[in-house]
Amino acid sequence: MKPLEDVRIVSLEQWVSGPFGTVHLADLGAEVIKIEDPHPGGDSARYATPYQEGEDSLFFETFNRNKKSISLDLRNPEGRKVFEDLVRVSDAVYSNFRGDVPKRLRITYDDLKHLNPRIVCCALSGFGMTGPRAADPSYDYMIQGVAGWMSMTGEPDGPPAKSGLPVVDLATGFAAALSLMIGIHTARRDGVGMDCDVSLFDVALSMLSYPGTWHLTSGFQPARTRRSAHLTLVPFQTFRTADGWIVAGGATQAFWKGMATALGRSDLANEPRFETFQDRRRHAVELLAIIEPIFESRPTAHWLAALRAADVPCDAVNTVAEAVNEPQAAVRDMVIEVDHPRFGTVRQLASPLKLGRFRPSYRRAPQRDEDLMSVLESVLGYTADQIAELHAAKAFGKPQRRD
Repeated sequence: MKPLEDVRIVSLEQWVSGPFGTVHLADLGAEVIKIEDPHPGGDSARYATPYQEGEDSLFFETFNRNKKSISLDLRNPEGRKVFEDLVRVSDAVYSNFRGDVPKRLRITYDDLKHLNPRIVCCALSGFGMTGPRAADPSYDYMIQGVAGWMSMTGEPDGPPAKSGLPVVDLATGFAAALSLMIGIHTARRDGVGMDCDVSLFDVALSMLSYPGTWHLTSGFQPARTRRSAHLTLVPFQTFRTADGWIVAGGATQAFWKGMATALGRSDLANEPRFETFQDRRRHAVELLAIIEPIFESRPTAHWLAALRAADVPCDAVNTVAEAVNEPQAAVRDMVIEVDHPRFGTVRQLASPLKLGRFRPSYRRAPQRDEDLMSVLESVLGYTADQIAELHAAKAFGKPQRRD
């Protein structure tokens, strides 16, 4: 069996953070039934540009492979009944809306426990289901600002900056998937389900990690650093080379000595100004004034070879094209292919989760409503007459195709 083949998740998910959490569970075999609201045309990610045609986009493909899709109008009484029947035979209900929406949609544990006492209701939101900001809309970009990340990102004399990727969305998706699986484990053990309340804000704040501890305990004030340097370790940053950039770090005494040797300046390791962590931090400007011109004198390939020979952690600052074509990516099976009726062969990145000898198989993201009949018949056991009645009652809405 696939690791999660016995897990069924009913997912009211959209855009990035929610679908990113469940795509890894689907890759591991979980049955993720993605409920799409028919009125706006399903998940908005279907229409994300630039690589988008009709109801298909490469953005949507990224986050929804190996899932099933059904259109269902939860505001319609008959649509609600279908949803409740799915709750009866599922392990979890998963959503990503604003924090006040799960109660309004009646998809919390208290709303659903009479249908299935073991149901786990995992709600991912911007600020969580409690507190003065529960009803506020938010995105990764805003959370990187309010959680302090942007104040630490960018050059010291430049404006605050966000990460090049929606890291909060992606990390919160992982956190939600972890919470959901812990909830399912506990429900199977104890026979009682629960709410899992996961927020972008909480995850981003927790990821302040050691700078947060330093500030809360000793008043440390993190600040933006030149050339993406480590907050306290010197030298540990990007360095310009004769033909590009590398990142290298003397994070231990051994690594610092190795770096000095690779630079042809082993004398620096014994220089009193640079001997200890504290010395190098105190005299960072002087040290960097010596070693940065040395890095600029030779090409990237030279420095990577020299530093690796000295066992110093280092790498090139790759473009995206260079990153996905790294030999290590191929060896680790990190680039996969799926067939798509509109885009042909879609190449994308695999889940990083590797469990024993299991290797996932990959199916493209579903067309909207593609799995309606199989879910109604195989999962819920509805008859043809029941399905016809539900269609007549507009339980599935009137999907407006955007071809």
